Amino acid sequence: MRTALIVTVVAVSLGACSTAVEAIRGPELAPIGYPSALMPTDQLIMASAAQQHADRAASANSLWRTGARTFFGDQRARSVGDIVTVNIDIDDRAQTQNSTQRSRSNDISGGITNFFGLENSLGKAFPGGFDPQNLVGLEGESNANGSGSVNRSEKVSLTIAAVVTGVMANGNLVIQGRQEVRTNREVRELTVAGVVRPEDISSANTIAHTQIAEARISYGGRGDISRVQASPAAQSLVERFSPF
Repeated sequence: MRTALIVTVVAVSLGACSTAVEAIRGPELAPIGYPSALMPTDQLIMASAAQQHADRAASANSLWRTGARTFFGDQRARSVGDIVTVNIDIDDRAQTQNSTQRSRSNDISGGITNFFGLENSLGKAFPGGFDPQNLVGLEGESNANGSGSVNRSEKVSLTIAAVVTGVMANGNLVIQGRQEVRTNREVRELTVAGVVRPEDISSANTIAHTQIAEARISYGGRGDISRVQASPAAQSLVERFSPF
């Protein structure tokens, strides 16, 4: 229990320090890395100068370049580590309007003509008057009115390069991508993930967001402007759990 408390205090302290540093220096970009553990992080990014020179060398009177991947093969992404370009063009509109009106009324009455010959004696027990013909009377009425409408419109047009992080048993590709752009003290973040079919990737090695299954697209930011626009944490908690 004590160890857990110490870990919690340390985590809160580090988070507070990070927030304070970010408030002074502005948000920092995340380190460059592959988006999934399936992708090895120790890949060779750039070959040596000798290897590059050998790759550029070509035989006389030949279109074939030494070290080229393929001449007639498919250059589209198909293996773990390959890069595919995702075109995000969202222009959605949704409009819904509902109206409900309900009304109900009822009237129930009942009486008794004979009750073991005591119907006349009951009148003496109720000096205010007793009518056996109107022994029970019930009335009820309810009314309900409701209306609602939704009018939403989203438009996003972006392009991002994603990495193939996995190949499923049926050949479908799992892709993930992240992009960050910093302008002054504001960082714009764009992430995309999902599952695509190799057949849907175009000859230019691009794919539309509408062809991504289980698509997860996030566009947001962090920095001074985002922090000012967001509600304070205490206010958000009060509004979330307030019963009024």
